[in-house]
Amino acid sequence: MLEQEAQSNTLYIIVISCIATIGGFLFGFDSGVINGTVDGLQSAFNSDSVGTGFNVASMLLGCAIGAYFAGRLADRFGRRGIMRVAALCFIISAWGSGVAEASLEFVIYRVLGGLAVGAASVLAPAYISEVAPARYRGSLATVQQIAIISGLFIAFISNYLLANAAGSSTEEFWLGFEAWRWMFWIEMLPATVFFIALLLIPESPRYLVLSRQRDRALDVLTKLGGAEAARSKVDEIDASLAADHHKPRMRDLIDPKTKRIRRLVWVGIGLATLQQLVGINVVFYYGAVLWQAVGFTESDALLINIISGGLSIGAVTVTVLLIDRIGRRPILLTGSIGMSAALATLVFAFVNATTGADGSLTLEGIYGPLALVAANVYVVFFNFSWGPVMWVMLGEMFPNQIRGTGLAVSGLAQWGSNFAITMTFPILLASIGLGGAYGFYTICAILSIVFVIRMVHETRGIELEDMRG
Repeated sequence: MLEQEAQSNTLYIIVISCIATIGGFLFGFDSGVINGTVDGLQSAFNSDSVGTGFNVASMLLGCAIGAYFAGRLADRFGRRGIMRVAALCFIISAWGSGVAEASLEFVIYRVLGGLAVGAASVLAPAYISEVAPARYRGSLATVQQIAIISGLFIAFISNYLLANAAGSSTEEFWLGFEAWRWMFWIEMLPATVFFIALLLIPESPRYLVLSRQRDRALDVLTKLGGAEAARSKVDEIDASLAADHHKPRMRDLIDPKTKRIRRLVWVGIGLATLQQLVGINVVFYYGAVLWQAVGFTESDALLINIISGGLSIGAVTVTVLLIDRIGRRPILLTGSIGMSAALATLVFAFVNATTGADGSLTLEGIYGPLALVAANVYVVFFNFSWGPVMWVMLGEMFPNQIRGTGLAVSGLAQWGSNFAITMTFPILLASIGLGGAYGFYTICAILSIVFVIRMVHETRGIELEDMRG
C-alpha cells in the first residue's frame, strides 16, 4: 500500500513538474521563432543591421525585467499565480508580433513576450525544485531544458515548413499574410494550453509556508509525499525560516555578518552571465543568418537549425540521466572544456573564409564541413551542461528565505547578458567578422572553466532546507 502511494505521489510530482515546464517550451519557442523571421522583419520594417539587431533583441529587455520582478512577485503572490500571468502575456505577444506593421509596435509586443519568457525562465525551475524530492530533483528540473530545446526545435521545424510552403519567409501564405507572421501566430496554441494546465497544479508548498499558510502547505505536501512526510517537511521548512522569518527583501542578499553581498549571490550571477557570454543565443537567434553568411541557402540554413535542435534534445536527455548520479559540477566542467574546444575550431574555420566582391563569406573546401560539425558539437556540449545545469542550480542553490530575490538578481544578470550578446552580434559581424565575434565567445568559455573550478560547489542530494547562503 505504501509502495503504491509512493508511486502515485511520484507520478503526481512528475505531472505537475511537466506542466510547469510548458513555460520552458514557450521560452524556447519564443526565443527560436525569431530565427526564421529576420528576413521578414528587415523587409517589412525596412531596418538596417542595428535596427534588425534591436528588433531581435528587444524581447530580451522584457526578459530581464520579467526575470527580475517575477522572482520578487512570486514571493508575494505565489509561483503559480505569476506563471498564469506569464501565460497570458505569451498569448498576447504571439498575436501582436504577427500583426505588427511597424518596428515600435513589434518591439512593444516582443517586450511583452519577453516579460513572460523571463518569468517562466526563473519560476519553472524554482517551482520544480520546491515540489520535487532531493533524490531526483535535478532530473526533473533538467526536463525544463528539454522543454526549452523542444520549443526551439518545434519553432525551427515550424519556421522551415512555413517558409518552404510559402516559397520563403517573406512570401504571402494563408489569408494573404506573409509566412513570417504565421511563425509567430503558431505560438498561441501552446500558450493557451499552458494557461489552462496551470489551473490544475497546486501552489508551491514552500511559498505557502513562507507566506504563513501552513495548513494549505500541509495539504499540498500530503499530496506530494504522504501525510507523515508532509508534517515532517513543514516542520523542516519552518525551522529553515525560524532564524529570520520575515517577508523576503533585497537586503537579505547581504550577509549580516560581513555586510557584503553573499558569495552565493555572486555565484548565481556568474553562472547566469557566463551561460550567455559563451554566445549560445547567437546560434539560436541568428542561426539562419549565420549559415547564410557563409554560403548556405535560407532553406539549408533552416534545415541545419532543425538538426541542431534534435542534437540538443539528445544532449539534454543524457543530462537527465546523469545529473543526480554524478552531480552538477562535473557536468558544468565537462561542458566548459568541450565548448572551448568547439568554439576555437569555429574561429579557425571562420578566419579562413573567403570574401566575395559583394562582401559575402564562403567556407570553401574542408572549412564548411568543419564549421558545421564544430557548431553542432558546441551546441551539444552547451545543452549537456550549462544549458540545463545553470537553471537547475539557480532553482535549488539559494536558501528558502532568499530564493525569490536570488533568482530575481540572477535572472536579471542572465537576460541582461543575453540582450548584450544578441544586440552586438550584427555589429560584430559587420566590423570584426565571424572569427572575431567567436573569438570573444571562446575566451568566455575558457573563463567558465576557471569559474567552475574556483566558485561552484556541488548541490546534488542536498535538501532545499539545508541550503546555506
